[in-house]
Amino acid sequence: MTALKVLQETISQCTLCSRLTQYRQQIAQTKVKRFQHWDYWGRPIPGFGNAHARLFVIGLAPAAHGGNRTGRVFTGDRSGDWLYEALYTFGFANQPESVHKKDGLRLKNCYIAAAVRCAPPDNKPTREEFTACRPYILEELRLLKQLQVVVALGKIAFDEYLKACKALEQALPSPMPKFGHGKSYHLPHGITLIGSYHPSQQNTFTGKLTRPMFHAIFESAQQTLHNQ
Repeated sequence: MTALKVLQETISQCTLCSRLTQYRQQIAQTKVKRFQHWDYWGRPIPGFGNAHARLFVIGLAPAAHGGNRTGRVFTGDRSGDWLYEALYTFGFANQPESVHKKDGLRLKNCYIAAAVRCAPPDNKPTREEFTACRPYILEELRLLKQLQVVVALGKIAFDEYLKACKALEQALPSPMPKFGHGKSYHLPHGITLIGSYHPSQQNTFTGKLTRPMFHAIFESAQQTLHNQ
């Protein structure tokens, strides 16, 4: 078993945060009406993708009835619908949708993870929960040795990636990069960091994030990789 597979297994068995453990297990038992027939995953969600990825996508946390149900990051919710459609459009996935773990989806040159691996109440992890989960991101970044571009979905994910860089003692610019949709930074340790609004329903339903805006993020990632 590869080191990345071992890490994925370790993440899926984590019980470090009692609040998150209790919440995700409770959701898996009570479910919601439209998914009563599902056997919920109800565990932490490991990263997913290609071990030789050059693109790393980081989000906030799994959705209670998305990843917490399906067992795969950004799978089974509207945010995932937007993300995988965009990845497919720009050649990072073999299909434009992600419904369940065995739907045939494969990522190309891409790996996806979240700053926190359990679905949090009200989608709001605590500072302590971010800290407890951070070692998993650090280990992914150590193991994914060919990364060149990071797309951060939302300000929190953007800031969490920079905190991970600090923890890994990677060089960072001064002043520090500031989040903004479409803002791109070439970091001293060789990574291009691109910020994007999160494809949450709050953003997509209100028009804060449109499909062309979101596609532009992954077009930029594709072009950056092509030029390197």
